[in-house]
Amino acid sequence: MKKIYAILVVFGMLLLVVSASAVAQDEATEEEMQPTTTLSEEQTEEITVEEEIVSLDQEQARPTLHKQIKAKFIEGGASFMGFILLCLIFGLALAIERIIYLSLATTNTDKLLDKIEDALESGGVEAAKEVCRNTRGPVASIFYQGLDRIEHGIDVVEKSIISYGSVQTGLLEKNLSWISLFISISPMLGFMGTVIGMIMAFESIQQHGDVNASIVAGPIGVALITTASGLIVAVILQLFYNYLITKIDGIVNNMEDASISLIDLLIKYNLKK
Repeated sequence: MKKIYAILVVFGMLLLVVSASAVAQDEATEEEMQPTTTLSEEQTEEITVEEEIVSLDQEQARPTLHKQIKAKFIEGGASFMGFILLCLIFGLALAIERIIYLSLATTNTDKLLDKIEDALESGGVEAAKEVCRNTRGPVASIFYQGLDRIEHGIDVVEKSIISYGSVQTGLLEKNLSWISLFISISPMLGFMGTVIGMIMAFESIQQHGDVNASIVAGPIGVALITTASGLIVAVILQLFYNYLITKIDGIVNNMEDASISLIDLLIKYNLKK
């Protein structure tokens, strides 16, 4: 439930940011479209009607980025472009949720090992387990599982660390398959729109009986817009996916190195007993 709540929160934040930016750009456009007012009547009389019309035409000739994207979205067709947009939104929501989760899962293992060593020397295994309980992250959870089975011997501790390490690795990689799915689906939707656009172009040629650039330009333009949109979404999500994979590999390597250090620390602790 916490993960679903986090995804919903991130999705809501994305919608708020997009809507806020759209409203801000629309307001800025309306302010730019308004004719300039002067502070005195003499300056107002100097501005002619023709100059106002020219200035308005120049402002209208420079559409904002928001309006350009909106126009291309409409030209590409609401059906395929809507699905591509959903792939982008859900993919970004999952990617941001994973980034937050992995950031919280990062632990300073050297500092944690020093705390555990001090706790073992001062309060024994229970004190070390309390340190792990008060530390967030998968490394602390793995350490707790190992310390909880120290009475059964080092071999059991090592096996429990390896097993629980696999569980934590699976939690780190959660939802990555969905991001990979959106990366694969978005260009496929774009290519499907391309195929449909080409079919529409050939149907237009068949209806008119000749090949005319004005006849086929519209459907082919729609086809290219959907393809470009799908590829752009795939590229954006692929960047996030590769970053997440790199982050997870770093955390897993840190977990394995810290687990070896913990086993050495427990062997040292048992020899002192």
